[in-house]
Amino acid sequence: MTVNGEAASQLPDGSPRVPLQRLDHPGSLIIVEGVDGSGKSTQLQLLLEWLVEQGADVLFTEWNSSSLTAKAVRRGKRRLWLGNLSFVVLHATDFTHRYENIILPALRAGKLVLADRYVFTAFARDVARNADRTSVRRLYSFALQPDLPLYFRVPLDVAMNRVLTGPGREGLKFYEAGLDLGLSRDPEQSYRLFQGRVVHEYDRMIDEYGLTVIDANRPIEPQREEVRELARPILEQHLELLAQRQENRRTWRELVRG
Repeated sequence: MTVNGEAASQLPDGSPRVPLQRLDHPGSLIIVEGVDGSGKSTQLQLLLEWLVEQGADVLFTEWNSSSLTAKAVRRGKRRLWLGNLSFVVLHATDFTHRYENIILPALRAGKLVLADRYVFTAFARDVARNADRTSVRRLYSFALQPDLPLYFRVPLDVAMNRVLTGPGREGLKFYEAGLDLGLSRDPEQSYRLFQGRVVHEYDRMIDEYGLTVIDANRPIEPQREEVRELARPILEQHLELLAQRQENRRTWRELVRG
């Protein structure tokens, strides 16, 4: 049996390994993952600003932002309509629409794509909601393996404190705390239990999908510098591509002028 053209193999627990696609595109893909309150979005925004300052051609995309599904998800959450299967289907639809219409075209055009959450969010959250681990991976097996997948790992108590006290935060949300799963009637206890499941799924993906772990239980500055150093080789390659394209255009204009 083969998966994505590669011989299928097993993970340490005996489940089948389902790799993501590895295709050549002139662009590069950097993604961030982590539980809510991990600080990943802040670090991605800092990285985006730095890359733009360096002259990169950057495209940003985020989870659950597709024009096809965003309103449906917001309405479903507001009315508490979403069950486990609804999450799987809506997340897959959101990602597939953005992947086909935003992410892939940008990579083919040579852009540097930054994604706030990627398929690994579905692998973590959907499985934490009792979806079958292998089935969810196969559902997204069309997606590209990111060039730099960053996982911001932070203790759950720290993450919850940030969610509860951070600027603009409104406290624990129903689905964020996993209250739909009946793990506990107490929102904070339910959050710990549900997000603990999510962290467990992220941790098992570190080796499986080559996630680079960032210690997010640190001040912003050292994390920012670590992320920049990890992204620097990708940036340098990207800037070389842009320079070569600029040179090609200059040469073409000179040929046309004769």
